[in-house]
Amino acid sequence: MLHLDMDAFFASVEQLTRPTLADRPVLVGGLGPRSVVAGASYQARAFGARSAMPMAQARRLVPHATVLPARFPLYSAVSERVMAVLAEAAPVLEPVSVDEAFLEPPDLAGADAATVHEFGVRLRKAVREATGLPASLGAGSGKQLAKIASELAKPDGLRVIAPDEERAVLDPLPVRALWGVGPVAEQSLRSIDVHTVGQLAAMDLREVTAVLGTAVGTELHRLANGIDDRPVAPRGAAKQVSAETTFDTDLTAMSAVHEAVAKMTAAAHRRLLASGRAARTVTVKVRAADFTTTSRSETSPLPSTDLATLTATAVRLAGSAVPAGGVRLIGVSLAGLTDDPPPALFDPQPPPAPAPLPVVTEPAPEPPRPWRTGDDVHHPDHGHGWVQGAGHGRVTVRFETRSTGPGRAVTFSADDPALTRADPLASLE
Repeated sequence: MLHLDMDAFFASVEQLTRPTLADRPVLVGGLGPRSVVAGASYQARAFGARSAMPMAQARRLVPHATVLPARFPLYSAVSERVMAVLAEAAPVLEPVSVDEAFLEPPDLAGADAATVHEFGVRLRKAVREATGLPASLGAGSGKQLAKIASELAKPDGLRVIAPDEERAVLDPLPVRALWGVGPVAEQSLRSIDVHTVGQLAAMDLREVTAVLGTAVGTELHRLANGIDDRPVAPRGAAKQVSAETTFDTDLTAMSAVHEAVAKMTAAAHRRLLASGRAARTVTVKVRAADFTTTSRSETSPLPSTDLATLTATAVRLAGSAVPAGGVRLIGVSLAGLTDDPPPALFDPQPPPAPAPLPVVTEPAPEPPRPWRTGDDVHHPDHGHGWVQGAGHGRVTVRFETRSTGPGRAVTFSADDPALTRADPLASLE
């Protein structure tokens, strides 16, 4: 079993397509006060920055880092290249996310560690040739060991765990390293003085199930003993599509809530159409300023792909989900998906008239700047570039792509008509 994991994927793609940033600390994510880090380069991780960390904290740790907004269409395009390489190596592929996957190449059935290592060298080389990016590869007798091996291989390495060294690798690891051990299970095991995988493996199964329950205890005891017969399986179709956003400042007017719900519904709707399916269930999630979360759902007897119908339902649900205080987060999910979208049968009902929340409305925000750091730009003379900084009526653009090497920076008037927004995929050329 092999597990391939692209190293610091989002940040690595940014460094690849913006060569000036190679070997520099890069943080990917939003700039708002509530934004989190979506990706951090290894140069940023050296200072303590990590994915899922509040961006404000990461910027304090790495004040000299370049902070860029995520470019998900670009990451998806690179991911497709990675998965295409892996698909050539194995007929069955199990993507775990855009940057990692399990595979079980038929050529490695019964192979020794040396043969697996040689195969891994060739596979990593093929991924780098196709994408220009580093990848870590792990190999073991099952998914658990392959995943652990790829973690041990990081960054940009290869690790094969042979059968005769499984116990030496597993035993000293913390129990949290096992698949399925979360904070609750970890605390339960700590309460009986079990801290390592080796300690868990040495326990009697009856003791484990008494603490963790029959299903969870049995599975974790098997994994701790290196028994993992889960097959590689292609990912099934998603059960829902969704979109959500956290606001920099709490929403305090119902009109703003309705506008946000409409935007989130539209984003989820785009994913629904891309999947070629229709939805029967609309769910709205609202998180208040005090982090209290409320959800409301409605299921229709007929599936729909009509944006107006889905939006009207979401807006109606939001009316009963919004708390008395401000709104911190709004999410909309579309579920009950079917593979045969029917035509819209009924005209959508208009959303109810917005009613103000019992909170004083905040002043209107300042108009956004025309450019933000990280935007992709095209200029007829200089080609493709990205915004390094903008403000005070000026914008500085560095013109470079993957193939150009580090480019030069040019400053323009922010309203220069020669500057146009560009497709991020052009930076891959």
